[in-house]
Amino acid sequence: MKYFAVFFFLVLSTIGFSQEIDSNIPHRVSGYIINDNTKQPLSSVNVINTNKVRGATSDAKGYFEIDVQANDTLHFSILGFQSLRIRVTNDWIKNKVTRIQLTEKAIALEEVVIAPFNLTGYLEIDSKLIPTKENYRYSISGLTQGYEAGEYAPNAFGKVLGSIFNPADKLYSFFGKNGRELKKLKEMKKDDTVRNLLETKYDRETVAVLLGITKEEIPEIMQRCNYSDSFIQTANDLQIMDAISACYEQYKVLKRN
Repeated sequence: MKYFAVFFFLVLSTIGFSQEIDSNIPHRVSGYIINDNTKQPLSSVNVINTNKVRGATSDAKGYFEIDVQANDTLHFSILGFQSLRIRVTNDWIKNKVTRIQLTEKAIALEEVVIAPFNLTGYLEIDSKLIPTKENYRYSISGLTQGYEAGEYAPNAFGKVLGSIFNPADKLYSFFGKNGRELKKLKEMKKDDTVRNLLETKYDRETVAVLLGITKEEIPEIMQRCNYSDSFIQTANDLQIMDAISACYEQYKVLKRN
């Protein structure tokens, strides 16, 4: 009887152990995303695994599937709703499916003031009234048009080079502390869902989430990389991400040499 009790205890322990989730093993989870007010399904919600930089989109029924590991963080976002971050738990992996609720935003429209140029109609005079700024144009992967960045290349080189030896510099701090997040940029380029999402967004929210920084830090980082104000204000999130990636690669090369 004693031996039977010991055997029974070992069997129970083995079963309990087998039910634990290995955080190193990839799993596929799913869920339904709904409006927490109307309880209606939300389609076209962007779901990004910020740890693996992989994305998915909910269908007409609010349903999505995505590859995860235990303790990964998923970021849910859609225009007009508050974004949500959820950690992947063991019970979600075991149950395979869950329900996500998003809350609508209260959006207040601000007045937009357009200040036109007072043109005279005379080319020689008007050409002097319109401000011009010469910027180098660069191409970006996946896009047909280029963009402008910086006043001139030597100045951009000098700023990046100077930050390598200046611990107080913004780039020195950013590139030094966010190495793991910056490595995600290469992974991002492998996932079309993430790239397509970033190409349609201009709010810098997803960029900030993926890089582990605040939205307010992004313009300063771009300025230190010598990108023009016009580019910083008008570029989509994919262009911003690729620009930061290019600056980081230049930083690594200069620091290594």
